[in-house]
Amino acid sequence: MGVVLDTVGKLIASYLQKEVPGYEPFTPSDPEHLRGIMEPGDVMLVEGNNRVSGIIKYLTQSTWSHAALFVGPVDGASEPDGEPHVLIEANIGEGVTSAPLSKYFPYHTRLCRPVGLSYEDRTTVCRYAINRIGFGYDTKNILDLMRYLIPLPIPQRWRRRMIAFGSGDPTKIICSALIAQAFDAVRYPILPKITRAGSRQARREILHIRDSSLYMPRDFDISPYFEVVKPTIVQGFDYTALHWADKQKPLQEVAGEFGVFPETIQSPPLVPEATDQEAPLPVANTEVTAGETTLVERVTVAEHYMVVEYVPERRARRRERVLAA
Repeated sequence: MGVVLDTVGKLIASYLQKEVPGYEPFTPSDPEHLRGIMEPGDVMLVEGNNRVSGIIKYLTQSTWSHAALFVGPVDGASEPDGEPHVLIEANIGEGVTSAPLSKYFPYHTRLCRPVGLSYEDRTTVCRYAINRIGFGYDTKNILDLMRYLIPLPIPQRWRRRMIAFGSGDPTKIICSALIAQAFDAVRYPILPKITRAGSRQARREILHIRDSSLYMPRDFDISPYFEVVKPTIVQGFDYTALHWADKQKPLQEVAGEFGVFPETIQSPPLVPEATDQEAPLPVANTEVTAGETTLVERVTVAEHYMVVEYVPERRARRRERVLAA
């Protein structure tokens, strides 16, 4: 029975590791820039392109499906061309292994660096991961593999548990769990649970380490204790040195026809305003002669115009009526 389960487990693991065709990384990092800035203790997040990567992205709701720890050259581990292995990772079907940096040059990656970690603690973190090289994944545990074959709708609160579901040994299946345990060895936080204790005058935060099997690759990206390092910017980014495929047409300002603050440019001619249809026609001037009724101005102010009318003066008539009474 054990042989059958082992065979089935290997077949499922092989199926999950097959790459999905059509993968194109958004912006892969420059290999030389990436190689020149990495330090021991850095965590590399990878956007994978195999079948299990798609399921992990769904369960974690993130771009990142894999994580590897940079530890520097590993003694006795190198490629046939002499390139040293500098990464420690955990893969399905392989367990904990080492890998060269060039393995992830074609992929979309992100570099997360622990802030303020001492040299001694960096060494401890790297040594912890290196000492676990060879820890294999037990392919007889079908439960660990079957969970990646059923992409069912899962409530968000259960997704972390789905990743940790199975044999209970996270170092054999989840890459981020191995790295989380390495940082836990020096009590360096990733995403701890925080509780506050004490009086209002003197509050203090108490950190509680999460279960390492519940960590995801994206947790290093959103952690407030890890710095996102972008190789292109660190090496000195100069946008003027870029070579674009299409040739931009020179603007008049750039060609030197006039300066940044042109003083010789004439303003466009003013266009007369359209006549307001609601405004009344202008009133003709009225001449007042002796013997005629005295006219006075009556001004009406509207929203958009002012109307001036000449109406007979009635004030004198009111006074005459008062005197007659």
